[in-house]
Amino acid sequence: MPTETIRRGTLRWRAVVKIAGRIVASCWFGSGPKEERKAIIWERDKRRELVEALNSHPVPTPLAWAVSYLEDVQRRRCTKTLSEKRGAMTKLLETIADAGLTEITPGFALKLLQAQCDTRSGNSANRDRKNLAAAWTWGRKFMEGFPLGTENPFLAVERFPEKRTPRYVPEEEDFWKVLEAAEGQNRVMLLAYLLTAARREELFRLKWEDVDFRSSRIRLYTRKTKDGSWREDWLPLLPDLRAALQWWKAERPYKTEHVFTCLDDSPSPHHQPGEPYRSRQHFMETMCRRARVKQFGLHAIRHLRAVMLYRSGARLHEIQKWLRHENASTTERYLKRLGLDLDRLREAAMREGGKVVPFPLMQKASEDANFGGSLGDIRRDIRRATVN
Repeated sequence: MPTETIRRGTLRWRAVVKIAGRIVASCWFGSGPKEERKAIIWERDKRRELVEALNSHPVPTPLAWAVSYLEDVQRRRCTKTLSEKRGAMTKLLETIADAGLTEITPGFALKLLQAQCDTRSGNSANRDRKNLAAAWTWGRKFMEGFPLGTENPFLAVERFPEKRTPRYVPEEEDFWKVLEAAEGQNRVMLLAYLLTAARREELFRLKWEDVDFRSSRIRLYTRKTKDGSWREDWLPLLPDLRAALQWWKAERPYKTEHVFTCLDDSPSPHHQPGEPYRSRQHFMETMCRRARVKQFGLHAIRHLRAVMLYRSGARLHEIQKWLRHENASTTERYLKRLGLDLDRLREAAMREGGKVVPFPLMQKASEDANFGGSLGDIRRDIRRATVN
């Protein structure tokens, strides 16, 4: 709808045409009801003209859209992101069958995502919603003939309720048991994961040129950035890790540029000795079973490092630097998901002057009621203690 705006000291009507959220045409009119009517008619006719022109190109097929989008993602994002988006697009193509893009409506998107929520979880449905909405926005921006006159059908669907499973963080003692059970390269790699808080792939691609023994620092690369660009981060090379890496550099059987490589210890055809790891699918399962501890993965060691730093008194910005998050808010959410915000709440409740129930009162309540008396009496005692 046109809006009244002051231009050059005069109140005038401005007509605007937006397509896909962008202003593609605008025009100024005079003031008064007649000029407002002219502005309304101009907007209607101009929108029809532009939409017809944009839709004069043949509408691409869903498959062509998916392929073009995923090819662009492959150039810009990491393998994990590509795999996630490919999965969402594959499910969409299986559902849509021979239908066209014009048949992907908010109603269609709702049924697709509801099915994901029912068969998998609300988390999975929301993840697909995010990826498909991004793909739709990309198509409207870059593909000729892509439907432009409608809203993004996936964003029209509200997010589903989520139930997140708490992340398991191993006990520090369990990690040391696993480290004790490991030998050679495996022991050095596990220690490196702990003392750098690295993500799994970051150590897989670590090279000796990234280890600066003279300055006691180590460099990690990540694509966990806003635009998918590679970013390098230097971290302190702690003494224990420095000694372990120096030993491994001298003793390693394959003198390659990568720090950690496949060894001649697996019959798998995908296991090439001397080549960098691509995955270590059963490594931690085997190590935890050998150490007789509850199973945890390589990424859980990163969580453990965050917990250790937090409990040692490290500040938020210091933990952020070790985890190499771009924003402190990301680190804060990370710690919260690990349950560490409860420690702060507990500390706040137990500070001097806090209104907490005195231990003698709780002891008296236990003795009098033997934990089976009147709850009303205990509540009154607690309220009385809080007021006092």
